[in-house]
Amino acid sequence: MTNTQLSLVQIDNYGPWTVTPEPRREMDLQTLQSRLFADIAQFVGSRDGYAFFTRFDNMVAVTNGLDDADHELLQESIANRYPVTISLGIGVDASPIEALEAGTAGLQHAGSAQDGERREVLSGDALPESDRTDSDVQIAHFDVNDATGKYTDRLNEFDSFIQIEQGYATLMRYLREEYDSLSFFVGGDNIISVCPDTTEAEYRDAIRHVEAEAGVELKVGVGTGRNAHEAGFAAKHALEVCREDGTDVEFDHVHAEVADD
Repeated sequence: MTNTQLSLVQIDNYGPWTVTPEPRREMDLQTLQSRLFADIAQFVGSRDGYAFFTRFDNMVAVTNGLDDADHELLQESIANRYPVTISLGIGVDASPIEALEAGTAGLQHAGSAQDGERREVLSGDALPESDRTDSDVQIAHFDVNDATGKYTDRLNEFDSFIQIEQGYATLMRYLREEYDSLSFFVGGDNIISVCPDTTEAEYRDAIRHVEAEAGVELKVGVGTGRNAHEAGFAAKHALEVCREDGTDVEFDHVHAEVADD
């Protein structure tokens, strides 16, 4: 059974800050957001987690293996180097969406995201080391079939983007509503989903739904591991099997044991 630890990262008082004392230059804000995400991704990734930018002022990280001290260190590091601070809400559950709900509720209970008095909240409890297992995280790595031939080499970039995003939006909503999974666009034609124990038949169902609704054909590699890196690394290997064999869904359990690559 999965036991996913998710951390909601929320910039404190960000909306008011962007217009105080007057509206700030948009590209300055975009640069700050992208650098902030890069630093959070590097911090979490160095501890075998995954981070996703979502709306940039809010980010979601899979943090199995990170304890309270790691979260506090992340807050300290950001506060020392940026003009903004971050609050973190931790949630743990077999269902990724329920874990995120728990982390979100902790921050919402502490105050609004635009509350000038709320600073560097750390809510929730990390998964105890004694409760961790080798099957806590399931990662599904989706890829669009022949995206280069169908879109990149045939359409202009914006129309290609629309096609890929339509497939992503359809998959994101369907996996969340039907299977309590969280899906994130990670560039190119790749989507990473954080899932509970999900079966091959359920992944095939999701792929069929996306093709029927959005006209986008997908394949997926699935991996399970102790943390996001192990599960994601296994998923990458499974996706390579899909590419080599022309299959739609592959699971990889062998490479879930690989902690360092």
